Amino acid sequence: MNRIIGILVVAFFSVVVSAQDHLSALLPMPNHVEQIGRKSFRVEPGKTVIVIPDGQLRFEAEQLAAIFYERMGFKLAIKEGEDRQRKSISLSIDPGLKGKEHYCIEVSSRGVSLRGATAAAVYRGVTTLDQLLLGDVCNTAEGRISSILIDDTPRMDYRCLMLDPARHFLPIEDVKFYIDQMARYKYNVLQLHLTDDQGWRIEIKSQPGLASKHHYSQAEIRDLVAYASQRHIEIVPEIDVPGHTVAILSAYPELACRHLHSSPAVVGKTVNRMLCAANPKTYVVLKDVIGEICQLFPSSYFHLGGDEAAVPENWAKCPDCRRMMEKKGYTKATQLMQPFFEEVLSYVKQGGKTPVLWCELNNIYPPATDYLFPYPKDVILVSWRNGLTPTCQRLTAEKGNSLLMAPGEHAYFDYPQWKGDLPEYNNWGMPITSLQQTYQLDPGYGRPEAEQRHILGVMGTLWGEAIQDINRATYMTYPRALALAEAGWTEMPYRSWDSFKQRIYPNLMLLMKSGVSVRVPFEIAR
Repeated sequence: MNRIIGILVVAFFSVVVSAQDHLSALLPMPNHVEQIGRKSFRVEPGKTVIVIPDGQLRFEAEQLAAIFYERMGFKLAIKEGEDRQRKSISLSIDPGLKGKEHYCIEVSSRGVSLRGATAAAVYRGVTTLDQLLLGDVCNTAEGRISSILIDDTPRMDYRCLMLDPARHFLPIEDVKFYIDQMARYKYNVLQLHLTDDQGWRIEIKSQPGLASKHHYSQAEIRDLVAYASQRHIEIVPEIDVPGHTVAILSAYPELACRHLHSSPAVVGKTVNRMLCAANPKTYVVLKDVIGEICQLFPSSYFHLGGDEAAVPENWAKCPDCRRMMEKKGYTKATQLMQPFFEEVLSYVKQGGKTPVLWCELNNIYPPATDYLFPYPKDVILVSWRNGLTPTCQRLTAEKGNSLLMAPGEHAYFDYPQWKGDLPEYNNWGMPITSLQQTYQLDPGYGRPEAEQRHILGVMGTLWGEAIQDINRATYMTYPRALALAEAGWTEMPYRSWDSFKQRIYPNLMLLMKSGVSVRVPFEIAR
C-alpha cells in the first residue's frame, strides 16, 4: 500500500519540474508582475551580501539569509548601513509606498531591491522572493535570479486562519509550527478559539479555577504572541460567551441559569449550557477574564463568540432571566443578548480592543431578514453560516458593521475536502468544502465596490472536534489555505483556477519537505 501511495504522489508531481519558472510558485499571486529584462542576477558566495539600513529589519534579513541557504546552499552575510555595493540584495522601508503591506521587488543584473512600506511589508516581500527561488529550479541551482519587477499590495487587510485548541489541545510548539506555515502565504492573523464546552485553555490568575488540565500559561501566551509578532502575525483571542460555556460552568456551576443548578455541567458530556444573563456574578467573572486577556494579547481585536446560544433551554426557562425580561419589557428571551453584550462589550472596549462576534441572524437557514439582536455599530461581525453570507453582507452594509468573511461553503476547513475523506469520526454529516470551492470565494461576492468597502477580510476556520493533533490540523488546512490566501490577497482580475492548480505543486512539495501533513489533491490532476 505504501508503495502504491508513493507512486501516486510521484505521478501527481511529475509535471512540476518541466513546468517550473520564476512565476510558477508565486502564491498568492502578486497584483502586479512585470518582466524587465532577460539578464538575471547572479548570487556570488562570499561577495553578495544582504544590506539593511539598520537593525529594524534584522529579523527579515535573517529569514532571507536562511532562505538562500536552503535554496542555494550557501550563507549570505548581513550588513547594516548604506548600500554602496553593486551586486547586493537590499532590504529597506519606503514610507512613500501606500498600504501597510505594500512592497516592491526589483531584480536586475545589478542586484535585488526589496522595499516595503513597513517591516511587515518587507517580510511579505521576503516570502515572495522565496517563491521566486522555489519555482525557478534551474536558475536557482545555478545561483541566479531572473529579472523581474513586482509591485504588490493585498486586496484585503485581514487574512486569518483559526485554530481551535479548546476542543483538542495543541501544545505551544505545534501552534508555532502552524504559524510558520501560514506566514509563508501572507496570512497576518491567527485566531485562537480558547474556550468551549470541551475545555478552557488559558490561565486566568484572578480566576484560577477556570483552566482545564491542559492549558496555556500566561508566560506561554506571551512567548507565542512574541513569536507570531516577529512574523508579523497578530493573534486574536476568542472567549466564547454566553453559549459554548460548559467548561466555565463546570468550574463555576452557580453561573448557570437557576433551573439547571441541580444538573451539573460536565466537560465532554454536557452541551447547550449558557451563562445566566441575570446573574451579577457572571459579569464579575467575565470582567476579570477579559481584563487579563486584554493585557496578554496586544491585538486590536477581541472575539467574544456569541454564536449558537441555546436560549430556549436556558434563558427562556430561567426564573431570574424571565424577571429580567419583564423588567426590560422584552417579549423574547433572545432580546437578553442585548443587555448581556452591552455589559460584556464594555469590558473589551475598556481594554482598548475592537470586539468581534459571529454574525447570528433571526433564522439559522435562509431566508433570514435581520440580526438576531441589534449589534452595536462598532462590533465587527463574521459571516459563517452556509447560505447566509449574502444576507450578512447586505445587513452589515446597511447597518454600519464591518464584516469578515468565513462562509462555511468556502472557508470551513473542518469540513471534508472530498467524498470519503477525513474526518472519519465526530462527523455530524458535514458538507464537503473542496479545494476548488475554497478558491472560488470572492470576498466581495461580486457586489459593486461601494458595497464591499466594509469587508475587512477572510478567515479560514478549523473547528477542532475532529482535530486531534497538529498533523490532522495541517492536513485539513492545506491545500485549502493556499486557495484562501489567494482569495484574500489577490484582486479578482489576476486570479485563475487553472493558474493556481499549476502554482500549487511546488508549494505542496515544499510543505511536505518541511514536515507538514497535507492532503494531496489528486482530483485537480484529472
